[in-house]
Amino acid sequence: MVDFVADYPAAPRVRDPRVLAAMRKVPREEFVPQEVRHLACTDAPLDIGEGQTISQPFMVGFMTQALELKATDKVLEIGTGSGYQAAILAELAGEVYTMEILAPLAHRAEATLNRLGYGKVKIKVGDGYPGWPEHAPYDAVIVTCAPERIPQALVEQLREGGRLAIPLGPESGPWSGQELIVARKTAAGLREETRMPVRFVPMTGAARR
Repeated sequence: MVDFVADYPAAPRVRDPRVLAAMRKVPREEFVPQEVRHLACTDAPLDIGEGQTISQPFMVGFMTQALELKATDKVLEIGTGSGYQAAILAELAGEVYTMEILAPLAHRAEATLNRLGYGKVKIKVGDGYPGWPEHAPYDAVIVTCAPERIPQALVEQLREGGRLAIPLGPESGPWSGQELIVARKTAAGLREETRMPVRFVPMTGAARR
């Protein structure tokens, strides 16, 4: 098991003890292909097939911390990928809904989550740009792929007072031109903060632009 407090270089910037405890508990190595399992303890993104990656542990921890999750919260994740982020969310929130446009990844993530005891995570195969309105409103939304602007549907499905963590921008340039945005929904709209330059795989789907 990875100890992300002792072994994780960026741990000082992820201080929430509940988030760190969740990252200690969820075995990252179970969410990556066999050929890269020896790298599961490194603070780096890893290839999971289908042209996608599992995010580096620091980014998973940082974005999760930004959501300020409570045990009663309902969370929507866009971009299931390996299922690792969904497992972390399931350790912290009451309900987790996650969407993945690539069916092979969604089915693999579902099998892994069920095998590890995270059967309460609900997975839907489909374009995440329109969100999952059937279960809205959500207390938090996390997007693990980068659209060029915040999808309005996700804003509409976020409860007032809810939190959003999302990378935005095109996939180009040395820093990819992307920035991590953390926002809170208020009666007047989204209150956005730019946290750092990032590099995520682009959001796929016809509506992503």
